[in-house]
Amino acid sequence: MRNRSVPVDGVLPHVSYRNVAEAMAWLGRVFGFEEHYRYGVEGERVSGAQLRLGEAYVMVRTREGETPAELGFGTQSLTVFVEDVEGHSARAKAEGATIVEEPHETMYGEFQYATLDLDGHHWLFSRHARDVAPEEWGAVAARG
Repeated sequence: MRNRSVPVDGVLPHVSYRNVAEAMAWLGRVFGFEEHYRYGVEGERVSGAQLRLGEAYVMVRTREGETPAELGFGTQSLTVFVEDVEGHSARAKAEGATIVEEPHETMYGEFQYATLDLDGHHWLFSRHARDVAPEEWGAVAARG
């Protein structure tokens, strides 16, 4: 399904963690990410990696500065598109993830839930529920 309010591709986020190897294991167990590759391996220390979940890719790297959990507030939000939002949410909850929004349909046409990872990064897992023009929910679409 296409939703004019929410595009699904084109950005590769880089997310920093205190311990990349631990984050890779957690993101795999809780969210279902799979490792594509890793780099900067010295013993058990990993400097960075690329992970994927379906068609979504994310880079994880060693922390530069404080994590959102240490800061006490979020620094960004990442959206990943999955078909089974309900099942994904149930898996994350069963694995101990902090669910901050239960699965629900948004005014802009997405069915999604929100969660925090082990370092406090905010994640949305979403699927298109219906096609909604940005103007239908109050946004002003740029005309070019």
